[in-house]
Amino acid sequence: MLHTPSGGAGHGAAAADSGLMSIGTVLNVLRDEFPEVTISKIRFLESEGLIEPQRTPSGYRKFSPGDVERLGHVLRMQRDHYLPLKVIREHLDAMERGEAVLLPAVGRQRDGEPALEAHEGPTAARIGRDELLAAAGIGEQELEEWESYGLVGPLPDGAYDAEAATVAVLVVELGRFGIEPRHLRVMKAAADREAGLVDQVVAPLKRHRNPQTRAHAEARTKELAALTVRLHAALVQTALGVRLP
Repeated sequence: MLHTPSGGAGHGAAAADSGLMSIGTVLNVLRDEFPEVTISKIRFLESEGLIEPQRTPSGYRKFSPGDVERLGHVLRMQRDHYLPLKVIREHLDAMERGEAVLLPAVGRQRDGEPALEAHEGPTAARIGRDELLAAAGIGEQELEEWESYGLVGPLPDGAYDAEAATVAVLVVELGRFGIEPRHLRVMKAAADREAGLVDQVVAPLKRHRNPQTRAHAEARTKELAALTVRLHAALVQTALGVRLP
């Protein structure tokens, strides 16, 4: 992992001279762009191998400017692209190897910026509970509440589908406008009905005796899902009398 030369991180004065920062200073630097970042989240990202700050002999973390830049990159990919940490780690490792990489998810459109397109690339099929909590910046109690409403749910082995990170981040975003998770149960119910309709259409293909026909069911499911999402978005925009870019 890349670090700027420090010339040693043993003493506070030496750390200051070399440009190294305490975790509190890093938090203040990041909060201009990421107001919800916490020391706990920084420590969690360290535990997941996203950053490797230096340590003083007494055990205090000291971050280089490169560490802070990397942290910002991680937080930005979580916020703008809803990426799980595993995918972010792979992305950063590829960048450090000098490889050209594309982001594998659709990002959130920010005011005045064009919408980002989906790119082909690696995707993480599953993420752990801690990773989901970190991606959304929430605690156990909030996640348990969301699970009780059916907004997210673990797989049989306790992990989560990577799409759960997208759902979690969007639930947090809606919460900033006063829309609580309990209000989203109607959206989950509508999504379940739409999924049921798609399943009903592709069910004969899935049951077909021809293996190629059964394989075609997955492609047909994706096609119908995309059309359903587009129709849902268009209906919401029509009902609200707005047009999104």
